[in-house]
Amino acid sequence: MGIFNKPRLRGHVRRDDTPEGLWHKCPDCGAMIHKLELSQNTQVCPHCSHHFLIDARERILMLADSGTFEETDAGLFSANPLDFQGYTEKTAILREKTGLNDAVVSGRLSIGGHKAMIAVMDFKFFAGSMGSVVGEKITRAIESAIAEKRAMIIVSASSGARMQEGMLSLMQMAKTCGALARLSEAKLPYISLMTHPTTGGVTASFATIGDVNLAEPKCMIGFAGPRVVKETTHQNLPPGFQTAEFMLEHGLIDAIVPRAKTRDKLVCLLGYLMPA
Repeated sequence: MGIFNKPRLRGHVRRDDTPEGLWHKCPDCGAMIHKLELSQNTQVCPHCSHHFLIDARERILMLADSGTFEETDAGLFSANPLDFQGYTEKTAILREKTGLNDAVVSGRLSIGGHKAMIAVMDFKFFAGSMGSVVGEKITRAIESAIAEKRAMIIVSASSGARMQEGMLSLMQMAKTCGALARLSEAKLPYISLMTHPTTGGVTASFATIGDVNLAEPKCMIGFAGPRVVKETTHQNLPPGFQTAEFMLEHGLIDAIVPRAKTRDKLVCLLGYLMPA
């Protein structure tokens, strides 16, 4: 007999018939949270308020007036203009896995009765990277907002420009900003909501030039990663560097809005900003 063998703790016994994906561990506080509880709490940890990643369409349902969302340009998907090895196969796998054709969902909707165009990035598709399709869909949404006298809302969650499309990806930075300049000339509001993470070419273009810039709590906002910045500047970074709270303190964003209050905040802002 192995007299020194301790029995396994009852709470750590894993049954073979336990379905996968029912429980999620919070990366901040370590709490185990049931999938249903997370869903009922807008994918926010009920113990420490950590904001989990959220699907683009799920976020749209949280924001839109019931039955008002009408998706636009859903049939666009990336080609492989640079013949990048494995890119076509990778995007095909992601389309099947996520149900998305690319990393953004755009469309018309009403929020509190206010008509708007929206583009919501989805980090689960290629880490939310911005390629030709992302830039094109956002630009078309902005052009529709101008034509139909709607507000423009963009929800960002991105690793930056998509390297597999090279310069064509970087061109989207100028294209989206040019479209937003025309939106401003039309005296229509643009509200930008940054979520975790918003980085790279997305941060350096449309994500940070809203008439009102909002962010979710503790989300990462920056251009390069902290390690790259530290190695480039040869300086120790201040506490909380590249968090929403740091950006609010230094003036890059206007407000930090918890996910459960985002819709109310947008209704309030649209009420002020939409022309009569």
